[in-house]
Amino acid sequence: MATKPPKGDPVQDAPQVSGPKRAAAGLPAIGHSLRMAQQQMGVKRTALTLLNVNQKDGFDCPGCAWPEPEHRHKAEFCENGAKAVAEEATLRRVTPAFFAEHPVADLSGRSGYWLGQQGRLTHPMYLPEGGERYEPVTWERAFDIVAEEIAALSSPDEAVFYTSGRTSNEAAFLYQLFARQLGTNNLPDCSNMCHESSGSALSETIGVGKGSVLLEDLHKADLIIVAGQNPGTNHPRMLSALEKAKANGARIVSVNPLPEAGLERFKNPQTPKGLTTGAALTDLFLQIRLGGDQALFRLLNRLILDTPGAVDEEFVREHTYGFDEFAEAARAADWDETLTATGLTRGDIEQCLRMVLESERVIVCWAMGLTQHKHSVPMIREIVNFLLLRGNIGRPGAGVCPVRGHSNVQGDRTMGIFERPEPAFLDALEKEFGFAPPREHGYDVVRAIRALRDGKAKVFFAMGGNFVSASPDTEVTEAAMRRARLTVHVSTKLNRSHTVTGARALILPTLGRTERDVQGGGEQFVTVEDSMGMVHASRGRLEPASPQLLSEPAIVCRLARRVLGESSTVPWEEFEKDYATIRDRIARVIPGFEDFNARVARPGGFALPHAPRDERRFPTATGKANFTAAPVEFPELPEGRLLLQTLRSHDQYNTTIYGLDDRYRGIKNGRRVVLVNPEDARELRLVDGSYVDLVGEWKDGVERRAPGFRVVHYPTARGCAAAYYPETNVLVPLDATADTSNTPASKSVVVRLEQSAAD
Repeated sequence: MATKPPKGDPVQDAPQVSGPKRAAAGLPAIGHSLRMAQQQMGVKRTALTLLNVNQKDGFDCPGCAWPEPEHRHKAEFCENGAKAVAEEATLRRVTPAFFAEHPVADLSGRSGYWLGQQGRLTHPMYLPEGGERYEPVTWERAFDIVAEEIAALSSPDEAVFYTSGRTSNEAAFLYQLFARQLGTNNLPDCSNMCHESSGSALSETIGVGKGSVLLEDLHKADLIIVAGQNPGTNHPRMLSALEKAKANGARIVSVNPLPEAGLERFKNPQTPKGLTTGAALTDLFLQIRLGGDQALFRLLNRLILDTPGAVDEEFVREHTYGFDEFAEAARAADWDETLTATGLTRGDIEQCLRMVLESERVIVCWAMGLTQHKHSVPMIREIVNFLLLRGNIGRPGAGVCPVRGHSNVQGDRTMGIFERPEPAFLDALEKEFGFAPPREHGYDVVRAIRALRDGKAKVFFAMGGNFVSASPDTEVTEAAMRRARLTVHVSTKLNRSHTVTGARALILPTLGRTERDVQGGGEQFVTVEDSMGMVHASRGRLEPASPQLLSEPAIVCRLARRVLGESSTVPWEEFEKDYATIRDRIARVIPGFEDFNARVARPGGFALPHAPRDERRFPTATGKANFTAAPVEFPELPEGRLLLQTLRSHDQYNTTIYGLDDRYRGIKNGRRVVLVNPEDARELRLVDGSYVDLVGEWKDGVERRAPGFRVVHYPTARGCAAAYYPETNVLVPLDATADTSNTPASKSVVVRLEQSAAD
């Protein structure tokens, strides 16, 4: 039987701490998944729902973007996927009576965990100017309110339209179409905060801002380097692919400041061996300092150049540009500088080099540990250099593999959710729909917050997500949101962003992935794109949580009709009725989606074209894959300070907090912990179990403080610390961003640790 939500916030002032685990998944993952699912859904609903996750005729998991194999298990989901599904398919409900009982001031003092545990939103809700509580509102009145505020703007560029990675391809295409017909490119999205650095680096070097491998390439690789990533928590189904690669003879190098259980040993719950001993994954663990990855790959590139016969000279000659300038920079790589930047030993790096030289097919995977530094873009370009040197792009079992987070974050970008659209995309929109889209670039996430802060943006509309909790510099972000005239959130569940509002605010409840979507044209399905460019259908099976819910495409279509009026050249009513008509237009606008409806009807969907992978063709400005040469950078740490990375716990997905434990790291019943290397702790006189305030230091001189964190002695890299977000986003300065991509530098925050007043 499903359980009721907690009435009060749980006390988190005494986390229990034990040693980190050495293996992931297994029987504990099964037990934890089922326990959480049954608490939210009950036994029968749990069985019916989880057996449809990631199936060819089922719905796509609302969690991560890892691809599904061709031959799928009956239980094709991971522990965190089960949690994500359970939270969406929960039997708990947030009704108008809940909002009558809880004024916004009360909700704003609650934790994100408590808010999320209350259940599914059931009705559109409105917070009037000067009001203390959200109150129910009709859909028609809600759209009128948005239209009123947009009409009052002096320019469409005073509106911001944010997108979360959960949004389907169909909804995303309509959303950007609406914003552009309105007259703005202000389309920030969650990519701006995560893999924007990957897209920037890859677009410049190989001509496509996506990974170049398919799932089967991992199975064919000789060597897989996993850098700045914790798949055991963030992409657990990736462990099955790594296990299969190991069984096929691959070796794995893990490059990370923290040892992670999932990369040490995987106990696959789908196999008898997995329920006992499991499979060791990592062959070499390089415990690198935060931000040292560019220096590591630069030195590896020098050592490859110095090794006779190691460079694929034919590939370099036929398919690349800029080799000489790159080689000159690489040959200047310095051992001492690299050891300082990385914290590694010479033996570590030499062993890694041997493994590289012994491998014909190499894949490099990475995630936020590489993308959220000031120098993330040159860091990733250096990885591309590393792969180009030995011809490891454009052949089976080799390539770049940025592992995307949210389930359709890559698809949203493909659909045009981007503040800096390509002219060819705008040309295609104009040709198809008969209006002139704006050409001036819009706001990304950081620039949108600045615009709200400075009064240059007055309406904020979010298609999913939890913008306030996901964004950096929490106090600045919240103050900026409160300056808006109107904030609107299309949501399935309550979150922190609903409590930090403009003068007026709307919550618009929407269908989840798990739910049936019936429109005037009958039952509909939507599509998503996974982390490797596979596009497939997603069909919900459950009855909607409330008859008041609208689908995301329906919300966009009705909003567009109300705001744009009869003058719009877009058939919004037709699109709402039948999503196949949306896909027909996508097929005519976006390359690779030709004959979209027929191709996505095939079980498993289809792969989007990828010129570097498919034909070793590189659509860059030079027509070739570009080597690059940039100065080596790495964070410099003042004496007595630590370099902090923000990260997730195991009971968390992005900003959604499922529970208060981090099982693999040995943390129970609390999130305000800071992981510190024991040697650093001794030097700083930080006793395990003591409480400290984390105080950020940056060049603007502003004090940013996160109080009351329990010190946990933990085997982090020397000089490096770690703590969970969103609690530590307050420490990340709004203007501390990656060069080129403008992604918040959340993985290299200089902090000092001060004894808490209450300790």
